[in-house]
Amino acid sequence: MKAALFDLDGVVFDTEPQYTIFWGSQCREFHPEHPGLEHEIKGQTLVQIYDAWFSGELTEKQPLITERLNRYEQQMDYVYVAGFEEYIAKLRKQGVKTAVVTSSNQPKMQAVYASHPEFRGLFDAILTSEDFERSKPDPDCYLKAAQRLGVEVKDCVVFEDSFNGLKSGRAADMYVVGLATTNAVDAILPLCDEVISDYQKYNV
Repeated sequence: MKAALFDLDGVVFDTEPQYTIFWGSQCREFHPEHPGLEHEIKGQTLVQIYDAWFSGELTEKQPLITERLNRYEQQMDYVYVAGFEEYIAKLRKQGVKTAVVTSSNQPKMQAVYASHPEFRGLFDAILTSEDFERSKPDPDCYLKAAQRLGVEVKDCVVFEDSFNGLKSGRAADMYVVGLATTNAVDAILPLCDEVISDYQKYNV
């Protein structure tokens, strides 16, 4: 491994339970006929969620939901997944390049930087939704990350938790490590090369 490419939510930060709370409130308000929808949309980008569930008559509600989401993300707790800080420190000591590859946007990242001033220094590159044309599960984001770091696809390891993210890493022909922080082990296992619960005692 010459480069480790990390998704953000559910991979670097254990934030998925907080997003479930947010989307649960929105789904109950706008889709009361579909209980549990917040669990079905896990790992999807905002555009994908809007296209599938907030289009048509609900299109006019998108700015309101976006405003609510931006406010919510400013107040979220960004807690590292167990063992992450130690693991990435070890990778960087070994000369492995590191990058965040996330569908999050710049306003969200500003909240991350405010919460963790050290965050930028952990990575050689941070790619957000503004940096790629096609969202996960398309491999575009991970291929761009490899190019940005100057490494070959075969030398990259992807760390993902969502179905779309895992499919993206696979489509990029990279080694994929699945984190069972968002979905069950059995559910993500077919989409990755190995599954871990967190970074404690993990070596790759």
